[in-house]
Amino acid sequence: MSEQGKPSSYRGRRLLVLGVLALAAGGLAARAVDLQVLDKDFLQGQGDARFLRVVSEPAHRGMITDRFGEPLAISTPVDSVWANPQVLILERDSWTKLAKALRIKRADLERLLVARQHKEFVYLKRRVNPDMAQRVSALEIPGVAMVPEYRRFYPAGEVTAHVVGFTDVDDAGQEGMELALEERLRSVPGAKRVIKDRLGRIVESVERVREPQPGEDMALSIDLRLQYLAYRELKAAVRRNRADAGSAVILDVHTGEVLAMVNQPAYNPNNRDKLKRSRLRNRAVTDVFEPGSTIKPFTVAAALETGRFRPQTLVDTTPGYLRVGRKTIRDFRNYGLIDVSTVIQKSSNVGASKLALAQSPEHLWKAFASVGLGESTGSGFPGESGGLLTDYGSWRDIQRATISYGYGMSTTTLQLARAYAALATDGRPLPVSFLRRSRSEAAELAALYEPALSADSLHAVRDMMERVVAKGGTGTRAAVSGYRIAGKTGTVKKSGAGGYVEDSYIAVFAGIAPASEPRLAMVVMIDEPRGEKYYGGAVAAPVFGKVMAGALRLLDIPPDDLPSMPGQRLALLRGDGGAH
Repeated sequence: MSEQGKPSSYRGRRLLVLGVLALAAGGLAARAVDLQVLDKDFLQGQGDARFLRVVSEPAHRGMITDRFGEPLAISTPVDSVWANPQVLILERDSWTKLAKALRIKRADLERLLVARQHKEFVYLKRRVNPDMAQRVSALEIPGVAMVPEYRRFYPAGEVTAHVVGFTDVDDAGQEGMELALEERLRSVPGAKRVIKDRLGRIVESVERVREPQPGEDMALSIDLRLQYLAYRELKAAVRRNRADAGSAVILDVHTGEVLAMVNQPAYNPNNRDKLKRSRLRNRAVTDVFEPGSTIKPFTVAAALETGRFRPQTLVDTTPGYLRVGRKTIRDFRNYGLIDVSTVIQKSSNVGASKLALAQSPEHLWKAFASVGLGESTGSGFPGESGGLLTDYGSWRDIQRATISYGYGMSTTTLQLARAYAALATDGRPLPVSFLRRSRSEAAELAALYEPALSADSLHAVRDMMERVVAKGGTGTRAAVSGYRIAGKTGTVKKSGAGGYVEDSYIAVFAGIAPASEPRLAMVVMIDEPRGEKYYGGAVAAPVFGKVMAGALRLLDIPPDDLPSMPGQRLALLRGDGGAH
C-alpha cells in the first residue's frame, strides 16, 4: 500500500478514466471544429436542401370595375391547404380530424393520399375561407401546410354575371370579360427562397428570386346603376309573364359603349357548386332570334331612299292580307288605305311587304347590311353570334316580303341594339365596346363606314317611330313622361322542327331616347311569355319604359317633351312653384 493507505491500483484507474475523458473531450472538440469550420459549407448545404425551398409568390389578378370605378371583380388573399403525401400518409391517426376540418370525407382524403403517395405536393383544398384555414393550422399535423393564393370575388353577383364572367380554380378567365381580357387581367407570380420547418410552414424568407407582377385593372363601359335597374325590371317581367328567358341591352348611340346588358335566367358567380351550364351563356350576345316587326323601320327607311315614297305616301293594305306566290301575309286586322307612317305605327305586315316588293332585293339588302345586321357587332365578346342575313341573290318575292317584317333573318339582342343605335345617329353602325370609349375614338371608327341611309330618311323614320309609342300605337307602354321616345314593337312566332310553333312567341321592343337628340338605344327581348298577353307592346315595352325612365334620370339627360309631363312637375321645371 502507499503512504496514504490507498492501493496503487486505484490511482491507475483514476488516471485511466481521466485519460479517457480527456480523449473524448478532445475528440468532441475536434469534431466540433470539423463540423463548424471544415465541413460547414457542406453541412449547411445539406440542411438547406432539406428546409430551403423556392416557392411561388402569388400576384393578384387585375380588378374589373364599371365605368365609374365600382368594383365588379376583385381578388382577395386567401390560403390553400396542401400536403406532402410522403409525410402525411404516416400520420393516419390524424386523417379523421383533418377531413373534418376540411369538410370532406375521410375516404376521399385517403384515396387522394394513396394515389399521390410518391409525390411531395398535393392540394387538399384550394382557396379556403379564413375560419377553415385557422382550424387546419391549429391541428399542427406534420406534412400539412398553407400556401397563400388569391380568390376572385364578384360584388354585384348575378347582376353583372353574364358580362363579367368568372375565373377557374387557377384564376384563369372562363367566361365573359374575364375570358375576353385574360391577357391583360392575368397576373405573373413571383418567386422567393424560404426556409420551412418540419411541418412545411415558412419560418423565414431568405430572398426574392422574381418580383410578382399584378394584372392590369380594367374599367368596363357598364354603368352599374343602369345594370341594376335593367336587371331588376327584366327579372320581374320574366317572372310576371312566366317566360323561359329574356335579355336587355342599353347602348350609348354616340360611342357604341354597352351601358347595361342583362339576362334571365342568371347565376351567382360567387357560388357555382350546383350551377347549370345553360345559365352561363350570355343570351344577349349568343342567342339569335327572328326580330319580327322591329325590322320595319329599316324597311321603311330603305323605301324612303328610293325617292318613290314619303311619310305621307298612301299604301293600300286592303283587305288585310296579301298573297305572294303560295303564301299569304296577314295583318292583325284590315287597316285599309294608310300612309307609310301608319305602316310603322300599326305594324302592318302587308304594308311593309308592299314597300319591300317595290324595291330591288339589292337595295333592301344594302339598307339592312349598312346598319350591321347579319354581321358581328365587333364587341370581341366570347361566343358572339353574327346573326343571319342571307345574300339577296337568293331572294324570291316571298323572301323579300317576309324579311321586310323580320322573318327569314336572325339577330341577337346586342346586334339589334347596335342597328337601332345606327338608326338613332347617322346610319353608321359603330363597333360595340364593353370598354370605355371616348367620342373622338368613336368618331374615328365611324369614319370607316359608308352610310347607305341618308340623314333625312333616318330622321323621318324616327318621327314615325314616335307614333308607335303615342296614343293609338302598339308600344304606348314604353312611353316616358317628359321625353319623346321612338320605338318599335315586335311579336315573333318561334320556329321549331316542323316550322313555326303555334302559341309560342318572342316579345321584343326596340327604342331610342330622347327622340329629338338621341343618346340611348335599348332592346328588350322576352322569350316565350306565358301570361295572358304575349305581344311585344304588352310584355317587352313596359320593361323599356321603366328602365329608360330611370336611365334618363340617372344620366341627367334633359327632357325634350315638357308639355307631356304632369302639371306640377312641369311647373317645378319652369321654376314658378306651380303658379299659372
